[in-house]
Amino acid sequence: MKLRTLSCLLALLGALPASLAAAAAATDRLEELARQVRATESAFAATLAHRDLKAFTHFLAPDAVFVDDPLNRGPAAIVAAWRGYFEGAQAPFSWAPETIAVLDTGRLALSSGPVLSPDGKRIGTFNSVWRRERDGRWRIVLDHGCPACRCPPPVSPPAGASPAGGGGGAGAAH
Repeated sequence: MKLRTLSCLLALLGALPASLAAAAAATDRLEELARQVRATESAFAATLAHRDLKAFTHFLAPDAVFVDDPLNRGPAAIVAAWRGYFEGAQAPFSWAPETIAVLDTGRLALSSGPVLSPDGKRIGTFNSVWRRERDGRWRIVLDHGCPACRCPPPVSPPAGASPAGGGGGAGAAH
């Protein structure tokens, strides 16, 4: 019985390096895909800075939806809604990816970050969902922007009080 247990233990230990290598490879793969999405989002944002509506269009998936008011479905509607942003010598805003998350499947990714006015003031936040197509290119399928947070500044707790969520003892509200 002890020999059987020892054999099982040795087999498990033998498989451990392969499991660790597979986990490391999966992490490396997802990090590479996140780099691709960041580069794609940055190139997409550059189309507005360079005033290149045609290039902007190439990033749109055929079934893309931009959650604006009104909702825009498909590249033709999105381009029509965004055409005005490409007019004039200077872009009316810019954006840059701050957060990137890729599904384990490597097929969908979220990018999010600040939307800035020409003078660099944060005026909003964008949230984009990207899909990796069969040819390996990332195309935007969903986009939704929202205004910058107008949250009130945090209120300092009175002296001696514990900070919010700080485990203020029995009866503390969470």
